[in-house]
Amino acid sequence: RGGARAHSGGNMASTAAGKQRIPKVAKVKNKAPAEVQITAEQLLREAKERELELLPPPPQQKITDVEELNDYKLRKRKTFEDNIRKNRTVISNWIKYAQWEESLKEIQRARSIYERALDVDYRNVTLWLKYAEMEMKNRQVNHARNIWDRAITTLPRVNQFWYKYTYMEEMLGNVAGSRQVFERWMEWQPEEQAWHSYINFELRYKEVDRARSIYERYILFRALAELVLIHPDVKNWIKYARFEEKHSYFAHARKVYERAVEFFGEEHMDEHLYVAFAKFEENQKEFERVRVIYKYALDRIPKQDAQNLFKNYTIFEKKFGDRRGIEDIIVSKRRFQYEEEVKANPHNYDAWFDYLRLVESDTDAETVREVYERAIANVPPIQEKRHWKRYIYLWINYALYEELEAKASKRTRQVYQACLELLPHKKFTFAKMWLLYAQFEIRQKNLPLARRALGTAIGKCPKTKLFKGYIELELQLREFDRCRKLYEKFLEFAPENCTSWIKFAELETILGDIDRARAIYELAISQPRLDMPEVLWKSYIDFEIEQEEYEKTRSLYRRLLQRTQHVKVWISLAQFELSVGQKERLPRCRQVYEEANKAMHSCEEKEERVMLLESWRSFEEEFGTSATKERIDKLMPEKIKKRRKLQAEDGSDAGWEEYYDYIFPEDTANQPNLKLLAMAKLWKKQQQESEAAAMDPDKDIDESQT
Repeated sequence: RGGARAHSGGNMASTAAGKQRIPKVAKVKNKAPAEVQITAEQLLREAKERELELLPPPPQQKITDVEELNDYKLRKRKTFEDNIRKNRTVISNWIKYAQWEESLKEIQRARSIYERALDVDYRNVTLWLKYAEMEMKNRQVNHARNIWDRAITTLPRVNQFWYKYTYMEEMLGNVAGSRQVFERWMEWQPEEQAWHSYINFELRYKEVDRARSIYERYILFRALAELVLIHPDVKNWIKYARFEEKHSYFAHARKVYERAVEFFGEEHMDEHLYVAFAKFEENQKEFERVRVIYKYALDRIPKQDAQNLFKNYTIFEKKFGDRRGIEDIIVSKRRFQYEEEVKANPHNYDAWFDYLRLVESDTDAETVREVYERAIANVPPIQEKRHWKRYIYLWINYALYEELEAKASKRTRQVYQACLELLPHKKFTFAKMWLLYAQFEIRQKNLPLARRALGTAIGKCPKTKLFKGYIELELQLREFDRCRKLYEKFLEFAPENCTSWIKFAELETILGDIDRARAIYELAISQPRLDMPEVLWKSYIDFEIEQEEYEKTRSLYRRLLQRTQHVKVWISLAQFELSVGQKERLPRCRQVYEEANKAMHSCEEKEERVMLLESWRSFEEEFGTSATKERIDKLMPEKIKKRRKLQAEDGSDAGWEEYYDYIFPEDTANQPNLKLLAMAKLWKKQQQESEAAAMDPDKDIDESQT
């Protein structure tokens, strides 16, 4: 009966399904991507914000009797033991196990777990720390001492154990025990901070003598009747001396400084030691001793290593000495050094610069002028510009000093004029000097003199930099007529300078004189020699496009193509035709590509022809039909790999080189018999070689008969 019922139920389900209509799958007509895209990162962020993946917390378990508690402990211990058995080296499992036992007040079990863990990895610092913290937390002081003692014995280079051990003993009031631990630590000669911790510990309990003895051991360690340095650094001696000074043991502090000076000697002198020594004596009002210390150090330390020493000595003299003393002690030594350098080589302009920088900082204007006059008197003996490049800056610095520091405008003008008279303008000049002079006159509100100076410069020694500076000046003054005249003179001087032509045309465009700008461009492109003709033509074409003169732009492109058949010009023309007009732009653009392809047939650079065809193909892919796309695909070349023989400079063989070549379908169609001709040439060559080989025996017979 059950089978029959199931069978009848299945028939009823099938008939019901037959009566129901299966919904059709909706067909998506618009398969374009949506405007707002949703990334996987956004989905995850929304899921986290809505807390979709958060699981509810497990239900709280309440233990009501001892039997249930023991069962719970048994299950947890079994879980921990299983985790440890799976991977004994994961120390976090051991620590979690021990902390769980500690939470149940099972201290003996927790100790056992820690000991088992130490048997596995006794080098783990965290394990020792957790073990000792557990004992201290449960007030098991002797156990904690035992653990710290084992830790510092096993791992004596872990400073954290020593810090924790000494801190525990000090918190327990066991000062003697803490000192004993520090002494054990110092036997290992630890880092600097450990010694300072020991010293600070003794100072907290007013044990100054003990702290002094620690400092002595910290600085020097006696062994085998020799001084062996533990931390060879000046700052340790300075700290020791400041410790003595802080506790009012001034004689001890002075003795420490003297021992430090004697210890380092003259081979390892450090300015920081002498600065600290001098400041100590200054605090003791021993000013003569301070001067002696500074002089002693300055005479023996190299000058490049004594900048801080000089600075502190200057501050000291400003406090307790007079100005003459500062000049005599500090400046005189350096001045003597510079005097020796410039006497040895008067044309060493770098030494003059350093000397003048020193003199300007600490002396009066007359002395500075005297040194400047001596410096500029050393004119380079050779009239070549490379020998004058450093010398000219003496004049520039002299003029700037007179203008900015001395505030003497008349003397500044005299310096500029003297320099410009000295320069041999027929051989070379310095445009920066003329421009600086003109800018100075403008700052003095003397515009005619500035224009006269720049006009004289252009008349005597015209240079591109001079023209640009003069034009920039007139542009700032809004003297556009003068700018036009200057551009005309500039272009007469350098007609090949394309940048000047472009700037001139841009000026006329800004002023609204389009015809003048167009005429300037026409004059520019008609020049026989230009330094950057491609930039000039591009600027002219862009100018016409901005004016929306499209016919003139086409004419310009055609004129340019008469001069050069470069592929980039053709591509630029095609892109221009594509960008202007609405109805005729595609036929015009395609016509340009057709003309370019025909013109590039005779081009030796096949890469340029390939570049043109690729540009044409991209155009057809975007705007063309299937027929035009098929046509351009037929025009695309085949890329093949070839080999050619290389020759060295001396004519010997240098091996073979692989390169890529392009075979165009049009070239192979125009030359159908290339392969046949190549085979014919090879056959003819083989025939000649066989005839020559057949003729050689006859020659040998004739020679033997003769």
